[in-house]
This record gives sequence, C-alpha cells and structure tokens, in this order.
Amino acid sequence: MVLMKMKFSFQKRVKLAQALWLLSWVASIGGAVTFTLGVFLKTELHRRSEVMDNAEIHAVPNTLMIVGLTSLGVNFFAGRMCQDALDASRFPRWKGLLQPYLAVAVFLALVMLVAIVMSYAMKGSLEASLEVGLRNGIRFYKDTDTPGRCYRKQTIDQLQMAFQCCGNTDFRDWFEVQWISNRYLDFNSREVKDCIKSNVDGHYLVDSVPFSCCNPSSPRPCIQHRLTNDSAHYSYEYEAEELNIYVRGCREALVSYYMGLMNSIGAGVLSIFLVQMSVLVSLRYLQTAMEAVAGQENMEMETEGYLLEKSVKATAKEFRDKALTLLQLNQEDTMSGGRNPDALS
Repeated sequence: MVLMKMKFSFQKRVKLAQALWLLSWVASIGGAVTFTLGVFLKTELHRRSEVMDNAEIHAVPNTLMIVGLTSLGVNFFAGRMCQDALDASRFPRWKGLLQPYLAVAVFLALVMLVAIVMSYAMKGSLEASLEVGLRNGIRFYKDTDTPGRCYRKQTIDQLQMAFQCCGNTDFRDWFEVQWISNRYLDFNSREVKDCIKSNVDGHYLVDSVPFSCCNPSSPRPCIQHRLTNDSAHYSYEYEAEELNIYVRGCREALVSYYMGLMNSIGAGVLSIFLVQMSVLVSLRYLQTAMEAVAGQENMEMETEGYLLEKSVKATAKEFRDKALTLLQLNQEDTMSGGRNPDALS
C-alpha cells in the first residue's frame, strides 16, 4: 500500500521544485547556525573546563558541529537537484544518487534529533561533572605555588564573582577544607595551633570564606571570617542574619546557566530539524513524481508522488532484511578471507 500518495500536475511539480530550492537554502542557513551554536556552546564549556571533571558534556556541541557541517553539504546538494528538476531531461542524471542521498538525509535528521534530546537530557552528567570539578577546585584553592594548580585560586575567585555564588553546594563547603596556604599562617600563634590541633587531619579549618564570596550589594561591610561566631561581630546573628555573602552554590549557578543555554539551543535546533524534515519530505515527493515522467514524450503529464511505496511496517521489514543480508555477506567474506592463507599453505 502506497503511503501518502498525491497527484502532481506539471505546474505543481514546478512549484514544488521552486519551494524545495528555497527550503534547501533556508536549511543550509540553519546548518550554518547549528554549527555556530555548537562552537559557541563548546567555547562556553571550555571556559569552565577547570571546574568540570570530565568531557562527556562536550558530546552535545561536538554533535551539533558535525550535524551543522553535514547539513550544509546535504542541502546544497538538494538545491542543485531542485534546479535540474525544472528540466525533465536533466533530472535523470540524479536518479542513481537519490536513494543514497535520502538515506544520508534521514540519518542526518535522526542525529539532529539525538542532539536535541541530548541538549535537554545532559543535566545529570553536567551536575555530576561540576560537583567533582568544583570540589577539587576548592580543595586546591590554596596551592598557588604548585605546578598545574597555580591558577585554581584565580579561576575559583573569578567564577564566584561572575556567577554570584559561593562554594560547591553552598558557602559552608569552605568550612570543610583548608583554603588558606600554610605560607600565610603564623604557626607561633596560639589560635592557629589550637585550630590545627582540634582537627584530626591537622588542617587549618575555619568558618571563613574567600573575599570573592562577598556580596557587594550588601550595605554592611563584608563579614567573611568567623561567620558562625555571633560574638565576633556587632549586632550579628548567624542563624537569623541575612548574610552579606553569596549563599547560592556555584554548582547550582553553573547548571542553571548551562542548562539555560542548552535548552535555548535545543529549541533553535528543533526549528532547524523541522525545516530539514520539510526538505526531506518535499524531495521524496519530487523524486517519485519526476520518476513517472522519465522516458515519456509528454513532459507535462500529471504524475503521482508518494512518501513510501509500501506501508511503514513492510518498508521497515524490507530494510531489515536487506541489512541482515548485507551483514551476512560481510561475515562470509571475512571468514573466506581468513581461510585463504590456510588454503594457500
């Protein structure tokens, strides 16, 4: 059973070819936009790579860049085909290339759809990557004289000021690590000695946060040391006071920022995907409508176009059988190739 059959007069075929030519150029621009979005997202992720534990999240921009570049070539090819479709004598030269082209176009559309789904589904991986990366960044904050870590302090400070955040989950994460280097501690001080002795691992842990956690919008001078000690500050209550440091964690801030980017990019790529599907469907109709004209004297005759020659189920079964046959042939060739040396010996 032919799926979605339509009749096309000569005028309709001409209009379809002209519309498809325009659509193919729109889709080409969409491919360029997709590539640009992928580059932009990859650049943004690379900027914060020091606070990310793995590069799995880069699968999204990498896929977008590949899809964008491939889309440019595929849609340029479609535009050339549409021009030749206006002349029935030139269109037959594309006949042998149409089936491979449609297969590539369908695969491209599926990969684009996967990229869209990935852009919405990567929140868990992003959050896990940031959790480990930020934890390590805070842990190595003090190592300004250690090769490979000397810029961690600058990175974390700039990050906290830019995203108005503090710590990994919240500002209390700074209480759990020694973020002040031993170079800047007076070990003759009784306070320092008592603090180090009170810790099992011998670290200098204090209820303080770096200056980059300070909120400049607060009217009160920044309280960044002895945050939990009410008596250390005038008219201050730790539990009740609205602290004048950033209370939101940097992981939450970064996840919110990147997911906002990915959701916006996903919506944009979805629009481009719909245009790409329109090109694919229109080209299939044009192909089947033009095939009926081939070899006919009357080039202006009415023809029929369709999406599938058989039902979806029958087409899927036929495709599966062809794939299995091809796989079987490849296996036989591999086995015969492996036996040849023995036969020669």
